[in-house]
Amino acid sequence: MDGLNGSVVSEFVLLGLLGSWETKVFLTLTFSLLYLGIILGNLFIVFLVIADSQLHSPMYFLLANLSLIDVGLSCTTVPRMVTDLLKEHKVISFQSCMAQVCFIHIMGGTEMVLLMAMAFDRYAAICKPLHYLTMMSPKRCVLFVVIGWVTGVIHAMSQFSFVMNLPFCDPNTIDNFYCDFPRVIQLACSDAAKFEFLGTANSGFMSMVTFFLLLLSYVFILVTVWKRSSGDLSKALGTLSAHITVVVLYFTPCIFIYMWPFPTSSVDKYMFIVDFTITPVLNPIIYTLRTKDLKIAIKRLSRQCHHNRFC
Repeated sequence: MDGLNGSVVSEFVLLGLLGSWETKVFLTLTFSLLYLGIILGNLFIVFLVIADSQLHSPMYFLLANLSLIDVGLSCTTVPRMVTDLLKEHKVISFQSCMAQVCFIHIMGGTEMVLLMAMAFDRYAAICKPLHYLTMMSPKRCVLFVVIGWVTGVIHAMSQFSFVMNLPFCDPNTIDNFYCDFPRVIQLACSDAAKFEFLGTANSGFMSMVTFFLLLLSYVFILVTVWKRSSGDLSKALGTLSAHITVVVLYFTPCIFIYMWPFPTSSVDKYMFIVDFTITPVLNPIIYTLRTKDLKIAIKRLSRQCHHNRFC
């Protein structure tokens, strides 16, 4: 059967996570609970931002969009991973594999831009408070989101365009629980070295540059505060700690995976798990615990629900 690019491969076999039956059942339950936590936690953040007028600010607008991206990113991989755990033969069609790859990189690229926008928001709030409303106007916030999606689409399509033209033949086994460019390119019949370089230059370089730019921006903010407040960084650190934690959790697996696209061990599987399950489920917890406004909003919502219940 012809694939989209005329290759002889019509489907890929996913090896997924290996282990005994008991281990697979345990992992199925664990990842199902994590997935439920991702959906409920991130959608709760979105609901809270919409429902509470005190959270109608640029920072929380961007946070709500980040939560939606986390939901979408997890939905592309986690449900299939959970259902495949208990299957002996894990197969994904060529078309579904390519679609999965595209969605992952579109949303991954969008999330990187949103994290940069959130860093800019913190810079404006902490270093330029008098110009904050001008620098982070509603139009600019919407523009950040639009730029994020455009960047994500360009990032995904730039890799998808050359992957679609690769010929694929046996073997068609992917040593992972979902499709991604590094593993798919490895199965090409032609010499994959130049495509490996393109994948590293695209995803790897983009991840590393964005990560270092974010870290530099947070260092710049902290240095600026330190100079202004005679060394008292406690308030700034309290404000930035959630952002820095999320950035490190998100980018560490990305850099590891895409800067070394064809590892000899299965460690990259667990890096993917961190990116698609652990980080999305931790993000709402981190922002809720480390952000004062969200804590107050949750208490306000709780009081309102309690009041309505007994009215």
